[in-house]
Amino acid sequence: MMSQIQLSSSYLPQPQGPVWIAGAGVSGRGAAELVRQLGWSVCIVDSNISLATELAHQYRGSSMTVQDAYSRLHEASLIVTSPGWRPDTPLLRDAQARGIPVIGDVELAWCADRDGRFGKPRTWLAVTGTNGKTTATSMLAAMMEKAGAAAEAVGNIGVAVGTALTQTPRVDIMVAELSSFQLHWAPTFTPDAGVILNLAEDHIDWHGSMDAYAGDKARVYRGDIAVVNSDDERVCDEAKRYVVSEPVSPHDGDDSCPHVIGFTMDEPSAGEIGIVDGRIVDRVYSPANSDGIVIADATSISPPGAAGVADALAATAIARSQGVEPDAIAEALSSFVVQKHRGQVVHEADGIRWIDNSKATNPHATDAALSAVDSCVWIAGGQLKGACVDEVIAKNVERISAAVVLGQDREVIRRSLMAIAPRIPLTVVTSMDPVAAMTEAVQAAGRLAQPGDTVLLAPAAASLDMYTGMGQRGDLFADAARRFGTTGLKDRDRDI
Repeated sequence: MMSQIQLSSSYLPQPQGPVWIAGAGVSGRGAAELVRQLGWSVCIVDSNISLATELAHQYRGSSMTVQDAYSRLHEASLIVTSPGWRPDTPLLRDAQARGIPVIGDVELAWCADRDGRFGKPRTWLAVTGTNGKTTATSMLAAMMEKAGAAAEAVGNIGVAVGTALTQTPRVDIMVAELSSFQLHWAPTFTPDAGVILNLAEDHIDWHGSMDAYAGDKARVYRGDIAVVNSDDERVCDEAKRYVVSEPVSPHDGDDSCPHVIGFTMDEPSAGEIGIVDGRIVDRVYSPANSDGIVIADATSISPPGAAGVADALAATAIARSQGVEPDAIAEALSSFVVQKHRGQVVHEADGIRWIDNSKATNPHATDAALSAVDSCVWIAGGQLKGACVDEVIAKNVERISAAVVLGQDREVIRRSLMAIAPRIPLTVVTSMDPVAAMTEAVQAAGRLAQPGDTVLLAPAAASLDMYTGMGQRGDLFADAARRFGTTGLKDRDRDI
């Protein structure tokens, strides 16, 4: 067997022979590009040999099937896997058992950057959590840009981490949205600052347990700055695994940053950023014995509601740790518009607001979406993946004026609604045609909604039972809302 790489001995591994890229999809393509930029040869491994061969040809490499890779595992010295490949995938499991490093593109990019392969090492700001990652990452990137930094959102949002390393003009600050999958395959990744926005059960089938899922998320706390959601008990518990020192006051005689910065939806204590009288207030970097520094108005943040404010607090905490002034943060937040499918208002008419939160693919995200409205017609359903919606319904029962359920697990949600809130008017859409089902759901919601209501698409479930993804689901909702969400809906229904 060839001598293997010890990742702990230096940042960047030195493979003996081609680097195996596990997966020929979008992530695999990004990894292959980075490997070639490093001057290494690639071998694409995928069960779809045609796809693997096509990608290998593009990068002047070789290809093989997963089955062939088993018989040639003794040749491997480094595997860069797509984040979707599970830890218990036999090829990856057997490789690790033989001492062959298995890493992801985030780990590879970070190691290459730290070794100076693309110039002076960059600042890495990592954002993860069960929900809100894209919004918080976008907010943080906007804050850094308003401060004049050459920052860019990378990872699951924006550009691939490897691409960002070679961009012109140069990116100095990598604002990285990272999933638990990416962090799992990043064994030494150590960002300069990191935040876990929140933690709830998700992807347990992939990670094997909630502890494993949370532990992978907590890898963002390895660096100098750990931003902790003080309102989330599980986040606080995970922070303790990596945070080895108590918060340091910025008034101890130097300007060093505290190791821990808390953020809270309540009034902040010393060492925290929180809300006072509808404003974001910093009591971390404020003068001693002061009431804190007012950063920005918290009442008009996009997306509206507690989830949007929490994302803004987290982004503010990291930005302040990097020296960003309050004016830049306030300007970034005042001009920030939430991305599609994440709480975007897609239509307003007759006193009814239509919100697309198709990205709410689990009960935790749906709870945040529901908590942001006073009264809503809730459109829910899809693939629950074993998740239970009882708690989110019970918690928000007073906010739900009516409900429409659709998709593969509509019956599960229907039963929960009937058991917990039988008074709520309920429509069940049985069609599994994506356009017809969403059209019927929107029409039903329009009939049920009253002035002052919000029609809220927050499915609490994945979308692949009917749709190509949560994006198509949200787009069809928005299109139907604009077509049917106006006065005269009932009259038009008779003509359809």
